[in-house]
Amino acid sequence: MTHVTRQRLLDEATQLLAPERFQDYCPNGLQVEGRQEIALLVSGVTASQRLIEEAIAMGADAILVHHGYFWKGDHPAVTGMLRQRLGLLLQHNINLLAYHLPLDAHPQWGNNAMLAKQLGIRNPAPLQEGSLVWAGEWSAPATVDAVSQALAEALQRPPLSFGEGPALIRRVAWCTGAAQGYLKLAADAGVDAYITGEASEQTVHEARELGIHCFAAGHHATERYGVQALGEALAGRLGIRHEFRDCDNPV
Repeated sequence: MTHVTRQRLLDEATQLLAPERFQDYCPNGLQVEGRQEIALLVSGVTASQRLIEEAIAMGADAILVHHGYFWKGDHPAVTGMLRQRLGLLLQHNINLLAYHLPLDAHPQWGNNAMLAKQLGIRNPAPLQEGSLVWAGEWSAPATVDAVSQALAEALQRPPLSFGEGPALIRRVAWCTGAAQGYLKLAADAGVDAYITGEASEQTVHEARELGIHCFAAGHHATERYGVQALGEALAGRLGIRHEFRDCDNPV
């Protein structure tokens, strides 16, 4: 079985994602130090206790996630739920790597890039350099119901659809996760619809008043594919094993 050092894995991830370019809400890279040698990398969307327990059962040496720990504003005490999670990682000597905005933004393995691939969106690209909001063309002009059906089939989850826009959707913008705050940016770009993970109460009113369709397709569902693609890329470059675990989340 092929092994690489923890540092080799981190160096490869840093080379691919360039996390130093981002001002983020959490530390990117190694969040919990485990064993030196890595043979099995397990990836998942969020470093939940369930994901950790599944990784332990598989004999993982490292876990790669999009949502890790130590977010700005979190209470710094290691108690309760955080203690349980960290305790499992430390007890089993498992490394935890987390990449948030660098993974959202990556042009090949990022969440936005991979969502476009899942949906068959043509000519996907950031609205402008450095933007987390992407835009492109729907595969063919489609009704709201047809776009909702396509989202449900691609993401294994029916989206919440609201807003008011043209009868046929041609150009769309999107940003995975909790990106409802970018709705006006999408509307200002002149797209027919905006796809994101979550919606807030005010998002419905904003979509109606801005004259744009909006689809809240699930935070977990829209960010399921980036970390999986990154894990595959790292494993392929390093010659180690990789397994993705989808700990389902309806939100």
